[in-house]
Amino acid sequence: MLKGSKLYSVFTGKCPVCHEGKMYKEPNPYKLSKIYEMHERCSVCNTKFKIEPSFFYGAMYISYGLGVAFAVAAFLTSYFLIGLQVVPSFISIIVVLVLLGPIIMRLSRNIWINLFLSYDEDAKHKTSETD
Repeated sequence: MLKGSKLYSVFTGKCPVCHEGKMYKEPNPYKLSKIYEMHERCSVCNTKFKIEPSFFYGAMYISYGLGVAFAVAAFLTSYFLIGLQVVPSFISIIVVLVLLGPIIMRLSRNIWINLFLSYDEDAKHKTSETD
């Protein structure tokens, strides 16, 4: 349904060009020893994921924004909807950020690479023709 949109690649961790190959060697972001391990290239369209050395340093800015968004959402939910006091609401922010940290990291990398690469419906076919 979303295939062909950047949201598909961002939320599934698939290649931003062909939307078929996997970017991460380990699909589970909670396996912390392998959280940063990515394939060098897409197995389907041969797109290089690490465009340049230190490419994903820019994802830190995205990660910061996502962290702030999740923190604000956690505070608003706990303080206004659930009715907790201020201190427990701030503790809920810490809990949410610790629990969602690996997901925020993966999402930020996915968003960052999707800012630079776009979906190409024919990417899979172009690679198979040149082989």
